[in-house]
Amino acid sequence: MSHSPRHRLLFSLIRKGRSFFRLASTAVVASAAAIAAPRVASSAAASSSLTSASTTVSAMDDLQTLKTKLCIIGSGPAAHTAAIYASRAELKPILFEGWMANGIAPGGQLTTTSDVENFPGFPDGINGIDLMDRFRSQSHRFGTQIVTETVNKVDFSTTPFKIFADSKTVIAESVIVATGAVAKRLDFLGSGEGSGGFWNRGISACAVCDGAAPIFRNKPLAVIGGGDSAMEEATFLTKYGSIVYIIHRRDTFRASKIMQQRALTNPKIQVLWNSVVLEAHGDKDNQNKLLGGLKVKNVVSGEVSDLKVSGLFFAIGHEPATKFLDGQLELDSEGYVVTQSGTTQTSVPGVFAAGDVQDKKYRQAVTAAGTGCMAALEAEHYLQEIGSQEGKTD
Repeated sequence: MSHSPRHRLLFSLIRKGRSFFRLASTAVVASAAAIAAPRVASSAAASSSLTSASTTVSAMDDLQTLKTKLCIIGSGPAAHTAAIYASRAELKPILFEGWMANGIAPGGQLTTTSDVENFPGFPDGINGIDLMDRFRSQSHRFGTQIVTETVNKVDFSTTPFKIFADSKTVIAESVIVATGAVAKRLDFLGSGEGSGGFWNRGISACAVCDGAAPIFRNKPLAVIGGGDSAMEEATFLTKYGSIVYIIHRRDTFRASKIMQQRALTNPKIQVLWNSVVLEAHGDKDNQNKLLGGLKVKNVVSGEVSDLKVSGLFFAIGHEPATKFLDGQLELDSEGYVVTQSGTTQTSVPGVFAAGDVQDKKYRQAVTAAGTGCMAALEAEHYLQEIGSQEGKTD
């Protein structure tokens, strides 16, 4: 969570703009020697784009069909870790990173996070956009072909599998689904990212990711929600905040009894029943640059009060990005891809799932990266079993 001045946010926007133009130039380029994959960002293609504008193909050309041993769908830590391992195994994967899929730029949820302080190897933390730039550069370096298009439909009914994007169809012998899950957020005055909004300036959707940030230390904090996640995040935040309010719109929680008991017996947790947030406002001591408080309405009495908090955490669930699968993989009741215990294998042999699209418990960048590695190794073993790939594991 960022506690930096306004110009830091401006630089983040500049970085997003830089990423857009970089993606537009590298992800859609092909050399004459790779006519089967124009506008795909392989190492050779990226190199040729710097030397010859004539190799750049318009983004509006006809639908193309590409073939690969492995297609990866996603752009977060799971997808790029899978791509790194698969590329090093000489599977020559094609990765669809999407464009504003589920309202998020290529790179996934980390691109909406200012400071990532819990990813190993960065003792001083790293900006989320910069971290995902590094992921992307590393998978690109090893030869992953990256396509900046969103997958709209798949056909897993027969092999090889078919993946349909905006202007391409990919025929793949194996697939890794790593499309992630998006945290649900409430929309009220001051909750957004634009002018006057406090998203990433006191408002977050991940207490575990951001709760230890200095701006929350020994400060009053609030959690919105009534399920197990809300109880868990509120309890977690008591390690850092002076007091934690759970704001819930009803008079009972839907959380499990044991999770309720832990929260309700914690002396640092106070529940605001039958309450909703109307507005978030700034902290005058920080020139309104950071969250300073909330206007909270009791839906029974109609009373509106001002709640002084320095942090607000949404804990109202996540929505996995699985609608495009159209029922072709087994999903659980919440829409997450079901995988075999201890593996990333889905209900369809040869199709694997990694990251938050199949993980509703941990939802961390480092665990997503780990399952991305698993998926790549399992995809390689699958290809060996069907006789498509010689042993290349290193």
